[in-house]
Amino acid sequence: MSAHIRRSPSVGLLFRLSLWAIALTLFGPLPAPAQEALLEILPIRPFNFDVALRQQTFAPKDREVTLQAGITALRYGDGEMRIGYQYFSIRTDDFRTDQHAVFLNPRWNNVLDLLEFPASMPIGRMLKHLFFGPLEDRAVPYVGGLIGTVISGQGRTSPGLLYGGQAGVRFPVARGISLDLSLQFTQYDVNFRGEAGESQQWLFLTGFRY
Repeated sequence: MSAHIRRSPSVGLLFRLSLWAIALTLFGPLPAPAQEALLEILPIRPFNFDVALRQQTFAPKDREVTLQAGITALRYGDGEMRIGYQYFSIRTDDFRTDQHAVFLNPRWNNVLDLLEFPASMPIGRMLKHLFFGPLEDRAVPYVGGLIGTVISGQGRTSPGLLYGGQAGVRFPVARGISLDLSLQFTQYDVNFRGEAGESQQWLFLTGFRY
């Protein structure tokens, strides 16, 4: 049996966070300079905390909560390897389920800088202007992959494989603090009501990096 789970955060919460981010990024600190190509092992920071919430009161009545946190294990220039943990919970009148996942998250920051050509009209600069408008000089777009394990796969207690990818952007809003917005896709083995299958998940996350 394949379980397909869709999760969406509160629209009102996202709207308020977006307005807050725009205000802080417009009047906040100057853009961070490009990272030097220096290998750092276990810098820990920046670490992140992300949340996605959904509650429905009718047809059917349910509540979904996703919490995700991570630390930086390695960093070299714009490349970094992160270690993440995700908790996912669904509550309905008929059932409840909790899932825990641990994964590696290789990520490349400032990905649009790879498209700084031709010199007369760089593609990366045009895309930044198109996507981020007046915030283009503050935006740090990135892409990443995910591979790890989720508890309950081929059985009630055995771990299952988790893999996927992500694309996102972060905006510095204060010294050492950034707002992080990302779209993440994962596919993983899961056991639901005694039947094993694969779940595909699209998740929009809003969080902070410190």
